[in-house]
Amino acid sequence: MQFLFSFDAAEELKDDISDKNHELVLIRDLNLVDEIWGESRPEPPKEQTRVHGIKYAGVDVPSKLSFVRSHLTENGCDAVVISLLDEVAWLLNMRGSDVPNSPVFYSYLIVENNTATLFVDNNKVSKDVLAHLEKAGVNLKPYEAILSNVERLAENGAKLWLDSSSINAAIAHVFRSSCDRYVKKRGKTDRQIGKESSSDKPTTRSSGIQNGTLNALYKASPVTLAKAVKNDAEIEGMKSSHLRDAAALAEFWCWLEGEIDKSVSLTEVQVAEKLLEFRQKQDGFTDTSFDTISGYGANGAIIHYRPTPQSCSFVKSDNLFLLDSGAQYIDGTTDITRTVHFGEPSPRQKECFTRVLQGHIALDQAVFPERTPGFVLDVLARSSLWKIGLDYRHGTGHGVGAALNVHEGPQSISYRYGNLTALQKGMIVSNEPGYYEDNSFGIRIENLLLVKEVNLPNSFGGVSYLGFEKLTFVPIQSKLMSLSLLSPSEINWINEYHEEVWEKVSPLLNGHSRDWLWKNTRPL
Repeated sequence: MQFLFSFDAAEELKDDISDKNHELVLIRDLNLVDEIWGESRPEPPKEQTRVHGIKYAGVDVPSKLSFVRSHLTENGCDAVVISLLDEVAWLLNMRGSDVPNSPVFYSYLIVENNTATLFVDNNKVSKDVLAHLEKAGVNLKPYEAILSNVERLAENGAKLWLDSSSINAAIAHVFRSSCDRYVKKRGKTDRQIGKESSSDKPTTRSSGIQNGTLNALYKASPVTLAKAVKNDAEIEGMKSSHLRDAAALAEFWCWLEGEIDKSVSLTEVQVAEKLLEFRQKQDGFTDTSFDTISGYGANGAIIHYRPTPQSCSFVKSDNLFLLDSGAQYIDGTTDITRTVHFGEPSPRQKECFTRVLQGHIALDQAVFPERTPGFVLDVLARSSLWKIGLDYRHGTGHGVGAALNVHEGPQSISYRYGNLTALQKGMIVSNEPGYYEDNSFGIRIENLLLVKEVNLPNSFGGVSYLGFEKLTFVPIQSKLMSLSLLSPSEINWINEYHEEVWEKVSPLLNGHSRDWLWKNTRPL
């Protein structure tokens, strides 16, 4: 069970339980869930891993490991345990398919000053991947050997870097207890051989161990921020994959409008399955990036709604339809939401949609000084809704990986002001304000944005300024816009966006879908 809780979560649970005069007992060799599961537990995934080519990764593995080792030196550490799967995949330029929607594989990675060891099921490592790892100086060990290697580090007196928010309680506990055990053992040995002989030994960091707490550095992983700031190759891959994704979506929306016009009965699930078919035709498609949120009418008001064949609705023409979807490509990750009406929207729906759109535009156009945390910008996306007493109960933006997890940290744009991570050039975030009227309809408009540096006539205090560049190019339905609410600059933004959509995506289309794109990108 220790493997199922992060160290932070286990410590918090431990404190809460102790307040009630109870003790949390960590069980290392027994998983109570597995005991109940018994023989019906599915086999672990066995799909092969693959090399994520330098064309897409942009930086080779030795350079990334050198970066991590420089951080080890700066922080006086001998090793770091990387346990987040997307961090392992990014650091080693590898991808897998062990987790639905995310191209990662079950593993751990220990980076030391002179070595690096990947703990993974050997059956998942092909000859190509093995050669890739050997060239980078990465050793292989069985996945199950992670704890014994953490014990070895403790025995050798290593100072270990652990990200307590993600490292599991088992690893942290083993390191602590092993350090304590070896300190006691060393103390007995020292007393037996006497002070004189022990003083002849060369001094090592192990002689300074007092316990596992003092010999561990609990700090955010050095990989987290490095992964979030995309390099040129990753940015190019994200831009390219978004255009192919936009072509798939244009074909899909053209098809769906035609089916609804012909009064074809389609469920939310059938619509999501058809979208997958269009995406699968695109070069480099590997998976969806999350389960598609296909919500018609009242279902669209459920923020994380997931339709099932047994309980989904039919998509019709007398209410709003919200579609939040994304894809994994070999060179990038997409996440897009559009809300449409196939009939005549009500004045209420048009006003709500337009105010969500105004928030989307305001955030897209934001210019802000470097070192600005995302929460500072969140108000821009809500201001238009606030003016009539409306709001939404979710964050405005999350980080997105490059051919990795569709949700990634450390950055975010949210009303939760605890995240002080500054937005930096090269980060990717979503821009997804919304409004949800319970039991009636839901609205969300989502594009992905790349943080970029902007050139301004001034630089007060010598500070650089940042803004956003759009990655997503799919039309926003104009019939849902209340033009009387929009300012001339907002109308100009919409027209310029749709002109850019046409220019970038039309070369990838032909026939009816190209006609659909033309019709839906005309100026207001």
